[in-house]
Amino acid sequence: MNRLISTLALLALALPAAAATTAIVGGKVHTVGPQGTIENATILIIDGRIEAVGDDVEVPVGAETIDAAGKIITPGLFSPFGQLGLVEVGMSAGPSDYAQRGSQFTAGFDVADAYNSRSSLVAINRIEGVTRAVVAPMPGYPNESGAGHILAGLAAIVNLGDDNALDRRAAAMVVALGEYGAALSGGTRTAAWLTLRNALDEALDYREHKGDFERGMRRDYVHSMSDLEALQGVVNGNTPMIVGIDRASDIEVLIELVNEYGVTAIISGGAEAWMLASELATADIAVIAGPSANLPGNFDRINARLGSASILIDAGVKVAIADADAQTHNARNLTQSAGNAVALGLDWDAALRAITLSPAEIYGMAATTGSIEPGKAADIVIWPGDPLELTNYPEQVFINGEAMPMVSRQTLLRDRYLQTDMPPAYRK
Repeated sequence: MNRLISTLALLALALPAAAATTAIVGGKVHTVGPQGTIENATILIIDGRIEAVGDDVEVPVGAETIDAAGKIITPGLFSPFGQLGLVEVGMSAGPSDYAQRGSQFTAGFDVADAYNSRSSLVAINRIEGVTRAVVAPMPGYPNESGAGHILAGLAAIVNLGDDNALDRRAAAMVVALGEYGAALSGGTRTAAWLTLRNALDEALDYREHKGDFERGMRRDYVHSMSDLEALQGVVNGNTPMIVGIDRASDIEVLIELVNEYGVTAIISGGAEAWMLASELATADIAVIAGPSANLPGNFDRINARLGSASILIDAGVKVAIADADAQTHNARNLTQSAGNAVALGLDWDAALRAITLSPAEIYGMAATTGSIEPGKAADIVIWPGDPLELTNYPEQVFINGEAMPMVSRQTLLRDRYLQTDMPPAYRK
């Protein structure tokens, strides 16, 4: 008998564990994929991946079933640029883990190790539908601690789940040009462009003579070995540059540089990018755009206008919608930004795509996330109504197929102070 029990135990260990299966049934699913919008659909999730989606999907026996009748279902939101998890309280005395300063570490400044998946800001944005985010360095503004460099370092892609949050290191290289880049380069944008070109030239030379460098035959490089190593992905075309830039004339220079070096670029900001929409589409340069950013805050933004996202998308430019000033503490405002873009003329489906699949495509993540398609990570949001309507909030968020707790520090404080039987100290 004991021998039989031991044999059965060994067999149990040898068999694969039962797959976790969830079915979300009855909702209106905006797949943002080839299947388009499906009424009364079922999404089948097995082990964190989407197994099937459609109006004729059979639900396996024993699957956990979630009734989404009358609800709207979308992919999780993708924040395309920010410092989520790298800062807790802005302007506080604590460290700003995203701020690159000095010249010792520039291109090699990698924020991935500083990302805090337990930041209160993660839960605050997660319960409002943000499931993936780009967390990026920024050159520190000149102060007593020094100034940043136009090569601010490497961005990472994270998911806002509780486990295995880091999806990809070295997802992009952050570069500051335009007016801000000029401020970091002696007050002239010419010096900023020369600094970038020199960095790319040194990276190309290092690639050809790396063996000499490793044998101690050090070449006269301005940038450190760690910086040149980080730039290899850029010059190889595998790591895109996120370029902070607004002025049309600067964008023209960027297009020339992309064609000359064969690198990949993503414009962050791009207040005047709409003026070069067809040229950007031809050069395959994507834009992270704020659809409501129409104020000329400086001379680089004189021609900023409403509706720029629609103009860019109509021309064939890949656009990720984001409010550049709100992607850290309020990345959740993605839906508001997308809704504003719709009010300014953008097609509703294109606006949803610009906060889900398009950023995934821009960063080379579309094979695994960004839409509701078989084989992709089950990043799914269930809404009570139109997600681009300001008063609608998610009822449930899934990341990698796991239902996230719909609780944050803000909801806990709300519930605490809504109580009427609190002790006197809490009533004032």
